[in-house]
This record gives sequence, structure tokens and C-alpha cells, in this order.
Amino acid sequence: MLSPDRPYWDAALETQSRADWDALKLQLLQKHLLHAYHHSPFYRASFDAAGVHPELVRSLDDIRLFPFINKSTLRERQLAVPPFGDLVAVPERDIVYISASSGSTGVPTASPFTAQDFDDWIDYEARQFWSSGLRPEDRYAHSLNFSLFVGGPCVLGAQKLGALSIHAGTVPSERLLAILRQFQVTAIWTTPSYAWYLGETAIKEGIDLRKDLSVRRIFVAGEPGGSIPETRQRIEDLWGASVYDYYGLSDIFGSCAGMCEEKDGLHWAEDHILVEVLHPDTNEPVPEGGPGELVLTTLKKTARPMIRFRTGDIVSFTSDPCACGRTSIRLQGIHGRLDDMLIIKGVNVFPSDVEAIARRDHELTGEYRLIVERENHLDRLTVEVERTAAATATDADLAGRFAHHLKAVTGVSAVVSILPPDTLPRATHKAKRVEDRRSGVWG
Repeated sequence: MLSPDRPYWDAALETQSRADWDALKLQLLQKHLLHAYHHSPFYRASFDAAGVHPELVRSLDDIRLFPFINKSTLRERQLAVPPFGDLVAVPERDIVYISASSGSTGVPTASPFTAQDFDDWIDYEARQFWSSGLRPEDRYAHSLNFSLFVGGPCVLGAQKLGALSIHAGTVPSERLLAILRQFQVTAIWTTPSYAWYLGETAIKEGIDLRKDLSVRRIFVAGEPGGSIPETRQRIEDLWGASVYDYYGLSDIFGSCAGMCEEKDGLHWAEDHILVEVLHPDTNEPVPEGGPGELVLTTLKKTARPMIRFRTGDIVSFTSDPCACGRTSIRLQGIHGRLDDMLIIKGVNVFPSDVEAIARRDHELTGEYRLIVERENHLDRLTVEVERTAAATATDADLAGRFAHHLKAVTGVSAVVSILPPDTLPRATHKAKRVEDRRSGVWG
């Protein structure tokens, strides 16, 4: 129950039974599909072509009757019916905000919001921040891009909760460190790579992260690294702060899942988004806890409903209750993206598999790069990692144990190249970890 001292903890909602969660989602889904069918030209045509109708939905499993959409659908429809595409299900006068994807893989796609959509989103961000321990007495610096990026407005969730909120954005590292120091900021949000880079930069500038700064909570998102325990641990050791992983996507809203203070998976926004986890080849649901492609259906977002949106993210979930008392399903891991997956001699390898090994060995800096080449019609994987300045093992020993761990975890053999400290480029936003030279295109 909401109360003045706990404004973003609703026990009736957050601790309800799984049966009650499913009943709530079904009610929302039926209403939302009808809205999409009656108000979006695209969905009416798509559902009719598939021979399905919202009135056929009697259980959550019935969502599988409906056709998929993906990022290409959004781009194609936006180009065909500018500026937002014909998935939109409200008049333009009702749209008050848009975010947009970076366009790094094609035409930037806009994500529109009505006033109610936006308010619902920011209310959820406040709930999520509260679950991660953020409180009105905190000083919070939002260090994500504000330029059309859907992560930008998430700062309003901290502000709504009552925290002193600093809209820092992507200022230079030296400037951000000065802000953290001047205002004795207690919490920040950035990417895992940048949290790592910022901490290293602070140390090089002679800043004691524990004595000179007051950062005690770091929220990270935008890369799979935040869900890798070894990466979170290295960032926590570096900063002396707790790291909480968040997950979001530009096509729905900012952060759809986040870690509570137990940090045992990411609680999902179940009253906003229906989850399917499907085998990417068969489109069949995978067993709970197994990896599969994340497919999402909005339950409330009226401006542009997203019905069975294939994210391309490979994830796993659990419905086991959390020790915090919340009963929402939890995202257990973001194992990578289908378009980032490497197939080496028939074996699927994600950069996150390599990252966990690189971050586990404390004689390595944790930075890494994968280079894939083809020699005599055979794939060859080289992994570049850096030794720390304090490492005592030889390069041969470091390479040997890394290759051994990689083979044990993935089944793939690789050439491991040990580099001096600070050889690999540092990321100030999303890190680029793969050079796939088999086709001449670097990823």
C-alpha cells in the first residue's frame, strides 16, 4: 500500500500472486489489442491478414496467434507513412513526446508517447529507482545522452521520487568528475563501459573514489555487461559502490527492468509489458530459465502499441519470488544479441561469454576485443586482452589460462593475445568489442 514515507512501494501490486499477475496482464492485453486493431491501420490490416482478432484472446498464450513485428517493420512503415508510421494508434495532436533510436543500423525510428504514456513511463522509473534503494535524500547525476535517446527522460523518475537530480548528460569525463565532487553526488546512471572508464580516469587524475567522492549507487544499462556478475563486481571494487543493472529499449520506453537491492535478477515491468522468450529458429517458448529471444507486447502504451516485437536480445527469466518480496518475473541475464552472436566452427559465441572471463582474472584489466578471421576456409578467433601493470604472471601463462577458461565455457578454441595496459580503446558510451573480418565488415 502506498504511503507518504514509501511513495513508490505498492505491496498490493508488487507482491501479488502469479495468478493475479496473469489475470491483470490478460485484462490489459485484451483492451490493448482492441485499441491497436481499431485505431492503427497497420495492426488492423496485419491482424486481418493473419485471420486473428483481439476477441479471440482468452488466455495469455493466445498472444501467439498474432504476427510478429521487428525493427525492420518500424523502419519500413515509418518510411511508407511518415513521420511516425501507421502503427500509431492516436491522432498526432495527442502525441506530446518522441524518442528515437540512434539509427546506427538503419533509419532512426521514432517512438511516440501520449501524455498518459509518458506519465506511466516516468512513474515506473520512480518505482524502479525506489526498488534499487534511491531515496529523496540522494543526489543523483543522470549521465546518459539526452539527444532523443529514450534513456534521457528516465532522470525524471529520480526527480519524481524526490531525489536531487542533476541532468549531467554526456559531458566530458573531467567535467562529470568535477560535478560528482562538487555536489557530492550519491548515485549515477551510465553504461557499464563508461562506469569503468570514468573510475579509471578518476584514479589517473589522483581522485580517491571512496574519500573524495560520495557515489554509493551506480545504475548501468545499454550493454550486456551489467548483467555479468564479474563485470559488476569489478566496477563495485573500483568505486566502492553498489552496481544495479537496468534494461530498456528505445522502441518501448526507457528502462523496463531493473535490479532491486537484492540484485538477484532484474524485476520486469509486468503491468506494462508482456514477455515471451522464444527459440529464435522455431518460435516456440523455451523452458523457464532457458535462453531465448525476447519478444515484447506493450499493455498500456497507446500512442504506438507494440505487438509481439522481436527485440533480437537473447535473455532468460525466472518467476521465482525475490527475497525483496516482489513477485514480478525477473530477467536473469542478457546473454547477447542475435546480431552480435558469432558462430565459430558451428558454436555460438557471444561477447558477454568472453567478458565474464576477462573480468574474472584480476591480473587482466578487463578490457577485451574479439577478432574473427577466415583462413583456408576455417574460422579463426583471436581474443585480445590487457595485462594489468601489477600482473606477475607471464604473458604465456595469462594467455594459457584465458584460453583454457574460454574453451571450458564456450567449447571454442582461440588465440589469446596479451597486450600492455591501456592498449585497447576505452569506451565513453557503448563499447565496440568485435571485429569480424570474415566479410570485411567490423561490428
